[in-house]
Amino acid sequence: MSSLAVRKARPAAGTAPGTAQAPPPRHRIALVPTVTLLIGALYCLLPVAWVVIASTKSGRELFSTFTFLPGSGFTGNLSDLSAYRDGVYWQWMANSAFYAVLGALLSTAVSAFSGYALATYRFRGRETMFNVLLAGVLMPPVILAIPQYLLLAKADLTDSYLSVLLPQILSPYGVYLARIYAAAAVPGDVVEAARMDGAGEWRIFTRIALPMMVPGLVTVFLFQFVAVWNNFLLPFIMLSDDEKFPITLGLYTLLEQGSNTPALYTLVITGAFVAVLPLVALFLVVQRFWSLDLLSGAVKS
Repeated sequence: MSSLAVRKARPAAGTAPGTAQAPPPRHRIALVPTVTLLIGALYCLLPVAWVVIASTKSGRELFSTFTFLPGSGFTGNLSDLSAYRDGVYWQWMANSAFYAVLGALLSTAVSAFSGYALATYRFRGRETMFNVLLAGVLMPPVILAIPQYLLLAKADLTDSYLSVLLPQILSPYGVYLARIYAAAAVPGDVVEAARMDGAGEWRIFTRIALPMMVPGLVTVFLFQFVAVWNNFLLPFIMLSDDEKFPITLGLYTLLEQGSNTPALYTLVITGAFVAVLPLVALFLVVQRFWSLDLLSGAVKS
């Protein structure tokens, strides 16, 4: 009993006798990284907040009230936007949904096939092909826009839905992500065991590899959907019929007309706010699906 009391009374190593022992260190929030992140969040969210608030203002309130003071004209703006040119705005939204959904699905499928093949099979020129794809990742889209237009003009496909869809199908970044994820998520031993059991290559890919690659492919789909939805340069070059415009190009034409008709500014702002909502909804849905797949992995397959 006395020895236990002596051990408790001894000072900690490295402290002088008779001095109080310092309390254990607590987890402290690093001030500089936190402030930096808050500034970055404000920088990104401030324009979004402005669009949300400005979309509630009528044309008179937009230029006469405080910037971040909500208005009372959102329903009127939405009604005017729907009535503009017999609802051409919703046609633009439908076009964007068509381009983004179909383009992202096709791009994800091509990325899945290509990434799995580059990660699984050994063939001559594999690394060279992959390096060329990496070079495509570093290539700015503005450099490819004019050559793509000239190629599609030779095929008489400009000013058509295909002129916007076809260049979006092959995504070098999507193939890169799929290859990296397939190499990490699809064990080579599992593929070899399936081959020894007599499974064909297509069956191995669809029944074994593809379920393991789903979380990575969901990421590819999300990135490609956002890229196609926000794409402006390619439709601007390819399309001349405004009924085929995506929402980005349609809002651009509205903004140009707003320089002569200031009343259209409220329609542009309201249209920009409504155009963001599908991306927010998609991200929330896909994020949940993505998290579930990351937790379950290939167990469900």
